[in-house]
Amino acid sequence: MRTRPLKVALLGCGVVGSEVARIMTTHADDLAARIGAPVELAGVAVRRPSKVREGIDPGLVTTDATALVKRGDIDVVVEVIGGIEPARTLITTAFEHGASVVSANKALLAQDGAALHAAAGEHGRDLYYEAAVAGAIPLIRPLRESLAGDKVNRVLGIVNGTTNFILDKMDSTGAGYQEALDEATALGYAEADPTADVEGFDAAAKAAILAGISFHTRVRLDDVYREGMTEVTAADFRSAKEMGCTIKLLAICERSADGTSVTARVHPAMIPLTHPLASVRGAYNAVFVESDAAGQLMFYGPGAGGSPTASAVLGDLVAVCRNRLNGTTGPGESAYADLTVSPMGQVVTRYHISLDVADKPGVLAQVATVFAEHGVSIDTVRQQGKDGEASLVVVTHRASDASLSGTVEALRKLDTVRGVASIMRVEGE
Repeated sequence: MRTRPLKVALLGCGVVGSEVARIMTTHADDLAARIGAPVELAGVAVRRPSKVREGIDPGLVTTDATALVKRGDIDVVVEVIGGIEPARTLITTAFEHGASVVSANKALLAQDGAALHAAAGEHGRDLYYEAAVAGAIPLIRPLRESLAGDKVNRVLGIVNGTTNFILDKMDSTGAGYQEALDEATALGYAEADPTADVEGFDAAAKAAILAGISFHTRVRLDDVYREGMTEVTAADFRSAKEMGCTIKLLAICERSADGTSVTARVHPAMIPLTHPLASVRGAYNAVFVESDAAGQLMFYGPGAGGSPTASAVLGDLVAVCRNRLNGTTGPGESAYADLTVSPMGQVVTRYHISLDVADKPGVLAQVATVFAEHGVSIDTVRQQGKDGEASLVVVTHRASDASLSGTVEALRKLDTVRGVASIMRVEGE
């Protein structure tokens, strides 16, 4: 074993960073044995140096992150500060000064992953980011390495624990959205400002990363269709149960049938109770992968939190340090396929549409005619009426998002349609 330690700079010492530092200290001997050399925490960049950080030598703490990554003797920079800047500049500076990088920064990777990979390649350094998607769940490495010889066709997953907790509570207790969100906040699953989670921004960043790796195509955050879950109601769950379904906020990445294009999207969807993702409860994450040779695979576990995310960071740290000792680098960006990223309008799926209509003869015929005129085939219809008003629930066969949008626009113009109560996609067939 080499006795000279590999030096690690830690950018950020919050929930995840402090746990990374703790594990590096308490598991130092095991890490050294697995890597083939000791690892040494050489510096910790923070915003508030006066804060007491248990187990961390105050002499290692600095507010000058730039100076830390420019030192020249740093082997690996671990970036867990999040956001776009200064993280982007610090990472590229680390490459320029000879360090490899381990990051958990999903937003930055989804927006500028190609540029970061290019910078890593230019300087012969590693960029690893297992912790950027689904916390402790090994997902990036299986897609990037274990399935490198296979053809991935679809990735369907729950990649945000906060939204899954909220939807699970709505499903299991009949609670409304706000009530479930309040409980998630009280338990620490939701931030004071939950927008990034409940509006799908967090999941969309992860979908961009997953799609890019799975399909060997550059997919940026702007390419991902995003729809939040704030409009999901208890009534939607009742309708889902009548269909033998539940509702999840899903990240879906798909290759087209002809193999020439891909799509990436995040939105609430009904999925059958028989699908493995339907049983994912609480704040857990799960990702379902479909490929030609391996078939159907499911990855499941805690998708967030200090310890789970730190576990993924440390796994990357071990891999990068091994590469460093061997004078090699791991896999970089694979975007050779360069497939077209299609817009949401071309996505084909089933739909569940709930309409408020007048309770009188001929309404169903009018509605059915509109669907037929727009080329959308109806699978089932359920109607309930009372005192001149009625609800009409239509479940379609597979149709494109564009054709469904045209159908709904035409439905709104019918005098007998009082309103469109909800529209939800049906996935996981």
